[in-house]
Amino acid sequence: MAADSESKLQLVHRHIRQFPDFPKKGILFRDICPILRDPAALTAVIDLFEEHARKNYKQVDLVIGLDARGFLFGPLLAQRLGVGFVLVRKKGKLPGATVSVAYDLEYGTAEAEIQEDAVAPGQKVLLIDDLLATGGTLFAACELMRKQQAEVLGCMVIIELKELNGSSKLKPHSVFSLLQY
Repeated sequence: MAADSESKLQLVHRHIRQFPDFPKKGILFRDICPILRDPAALTAVIDLFEEHARKNYKQVDLVIGLDARGFLFGPLLAQRLGVGFVLVRKKGKLPGATVSVAYDLEYGTAEAEIQEDAVAPGQKVLLIDDLLATGGTLFAACELMRKQQAEVLGCMVIIELKELNGSSKLKPHSVFSLLQY
């Protein structure tokens, strides 16, 4: 990694706050909110995502952001790449005809959806979110893309919690994470 990229990564790392026992005892929550408050840190995140996308993917048609923090970073990356941005939302939050997929949570299930006309068959897409833990939400988004016959180029996150092994759930799709814990 170039020195400039390494310094940007260090800046991002310094802007991750830790909250022990949130949202429940035994969980160490990694908070990205300080990144959003600091223009240089936010720019560093988007620079690193853009650098990865341009280096690894010849063509990107859309950036797909996951509810809700993917909505913060996805449009900025899409704008840099000169492509559109699409929302993956929790069920019932989008108007018009939608396509949905159910996925498992720790206690129960949830559904994610996109507008039916948001992604065309054959489009090449990048999925983006803030965090990869168990992989359930990103897996659901990949399933939505499969239903729409889009090609998932890869998944991008700021933080990957390696011990939860979420990336294995996403195979064969690649995961690019800025920080791993």
